[in-house]
Amino acid sequence: MISAVAVLIVGVVAAGLLGGRKQANAAKVAPRPVPTTAPRATCPLTGAPAPGGVVPNRPALGIKIGNYPADRPSAGLNQADIVFEEPVEGTITRLVAIYQCEAPALVGDLRSARQPDQAILSQLSHPIFVHAGGINPVLAIIAASPLTDENVIDGNGSDLINPPGRVAPYSTFVNTTTMWGLDAADTSPPAPIFQYSASLPPGSVPGSGASVAIPFSSYSDVTWRWDAQTGAYLRFYSGQPDILVDGTQTQATNVVIMTVQTTIGPWYENTQGGREVEVTYAGTGPLVVMRNGVAITGTWARSSLTQPATLTASNGKPITLQPGNTWEELVPAGIPVTTTPATTATPP
Repeated sequence: MISAVAVLIVGVVAAGLLGGRKQANAAKVAPRPVPTTAPRATCPLTGAPAPGGVVPNRPALGIKIGNYPADRPSAGLNQADIVFEEPVEGTITRLVAIYQCEAPALVGDLRSARQPDQAILSQLSHPIFVHAGGINPVLAIIAASPLTDENVIDGNGSDLINPPGRVAPYSTFVNTTTMWGLDAADTSPPAPIFQYSASLPPGSVPGSGASVAIPFSSYSDVTWRWDAQTGAYLRFYSGQPDILVDGTQTQATNVVIMTVQTTIGPWYENTQGGREVEVTYAGTGPLVVMRNGVAITGTWARSSLTQPATLTASNGKPITLQPGNTWEELVPAGIPVTTTPATTATPP
């Protein structure tokens, strides 16, 4: 017979072996990692996630685009991070499209530089500026500014694209990747010039900004209309959709409308006697910001041309933009900016 002492010994040994196995198995189980969320890379000029999660190592690229009726349809505007619309000679406007995160293969049509361009672009750290010539006083202003001047009239003809069906001077287009290649040594992205937030600023009135009308002239009688389905403002000229070369309608997540002081300069820009419109793009002035179907009124202030403007609402709060692309409208004082709320909005 097995004694009670022997049974007790066997039990103790077995328990020890089992406990040892449990400890050994426990030692093999790695601690479960704590989930973490890495910050998403955002495009500096849109506040939106960067394509592929990486901000490209390249500067801002400004391309001068015509906006006379014969310049249209334009190409590449919906891929721009920011588009500036500026007054030029007479009552027409031109555009400066800014690219950094997106790289469309066709942008244009390309036109000549104007006095406001250096003030527009100088806030973008050290951008490349692509244009098709300009009068000597304007070229001198650009040469003295912190821009990398790429005047395609000066020997870059092989880098130009001339789509069929376009007639000069409305027939010159460019590829953004080719234009960045003109200054490949510059790999520094620009600093942001707007603040972004998916939340509306305090005091915003839902539905207050269904549309905004900016009658620059009969050539550029602009209306932006909020489209809730796309979450963007759609652009119209004299009530007609602004359709681009690729068949899409021009649209913007944000429309920033800055009323600016202008003067008529001494230089003639065309053979019809049209003189340069000079824009005072520092100081302060009235402001309307359109985002998410909301109109926010306030004031813009810019201390120098190398600094972006601050946008302040009438209630004293900073104005943030919805992440996405932006159009900035530089509207001469005296031209009315008319916003329409949703309750009375009608198609332009």
